[in-house]
Amino acid sequence: MDTIASLFSFITTPVSWVIVQFHKVYGAIFGPNTGWAWGLSIVSLVILIRICLIPLFVKQIKSTRAMQTLQPEMKKIQERYKNDRQRQSEEMMKLYKETGTNPLSSCLPILAQSPFFFALYHVLNGIATGKTIGVINEPLLASARKAHIFGAPLAAKFMDSEDKVAALGATLTDVRVVTAVMIVLMSFSQFYTQRQLMTKNVDTTVKTPFMQQQKMLMYVFPVMFAVFGINFPVGVLVYWLTTNVWTMGQQMYVIHNNPTPGSKAQAAYLERLTKHVTQHGKVRRRSEKVIVKAIVAKGRDRNEFERKFINALNKAGLAAQPDGSVTHSAAQAAAQTEEGAVAGTATATAVRRQQPKRQSKSQRQSGAAKQAEDSPSLEKSEPQDAKPAAAKQPQKPGSGTRSKAQSGQRKGGPQRPKSPSKK
Repeated sequence: MDTIASLFSFITTPVSWVIVQFHKVYGAIFGPNTGWAWGLSIVSLVILIRICLIPLFVKQIKSTRAMQTLQPEMKKIQERYKNDRQRQSEEMMKLYKETGTNPLSSCLPILAQSPFFFALYHVLNGIATGKTIGVINEPLLASARKAHIFGAPLAAKFMDSEDKVAALGATLTDVRVVTAVMIVLMSFSQFYTQRQLMTKNVDTTVKTPFMQQQKMLMYVFPVMFAVFGINFPVGVLVYWLTTNVWTMGQQMYVIHNNPTPGSKAQAAYLERLTKHVTQHGKVRRRSEKVIVKAIVAKGRDRNEFERKFINALNKAGLAAQPDGSVTHSAAQAAAQTEEGAVAGTATATAVRRQQPKRQSKSQRQSGAAKQAEDSPSLEKSEPQDAKPAAAKQPQKPGSGTRSKAQSGQRKGGPQRPKSPSKK
């Protein structure tokens, strides 16, 4: 490790200068000889480096997604030229050139970060051995050697002997407990980041050997960190733990806001976006417009989640535009107008139906007869003894109650039963 670190000694001076500048700021707050001042200086160095690497990280995301998209084509080339390695390599390079992808782009952030990592290791190793390095002079060297993080010196390692740890002003137990906890956290953060990538942000519609390799790396990388971590100084462990936590947070942000097409993360993202767009009728952020624009541009090549998103917008009376915006659909407006016209016609029909219908002559006659039967007659209002006399009196032609004439009964003689058809 020392030999590798010496190869990057050309960047040792810039790295040590950045650490010293941060130490001046934190030293004025926590004290120049405290572990907080030196530890936060290393953390700030990590944050500064990772901010500078954001463009490379974006390029890494694009390259990884492009490689996932090309996996089916790559598999076809491998099967077609499985007996001709040279032709296989030529076709692969031709495919990369046509699509504008670069397999090494996915490794750019790690490759760009490696010189800073080894330069920091070189600086901390110089502090452990009591050598001035870069812009760290004798006073700063003495201050760094006194700095402890939770009882462990910055330059101490898990595998250091008890005498060496005692020379740095600490105990072997404190050093091993602190380094062990940091190694576990460092390995876990690496495992969680890779697992999150594989379970949520991978296109589930593409089954290729590339996915199997990623799953293998999900378990290999944490083991590698644990093995190499026992030989890292505490300051380097602080650096690596901080960069792993940054990567984990950065990965979570990307998965939440810009997921891989066809992944579970995209399904969850489009579900959230559908709720917001249907509720407010518009796209609120620029990043959302970019995603909607890409979905519209795909046309028939949309995956299941993207088609579901477009259909949900159409049902809500909205339409996604090529520029990424969302507008009210003209077809939906026409449908709403048609529904309003149908509803108005139904209302007018209901009002007309509420008006009384004109009765026919037979209905009026039967209604009058029923009313006459229900109302008390003049005959019932007379005394009982007057009824026989009234019944024996001859009736004149055309006389009699109106109800009998209307019901069709004979004026004299036996009465025939009423015909139901004449009612």
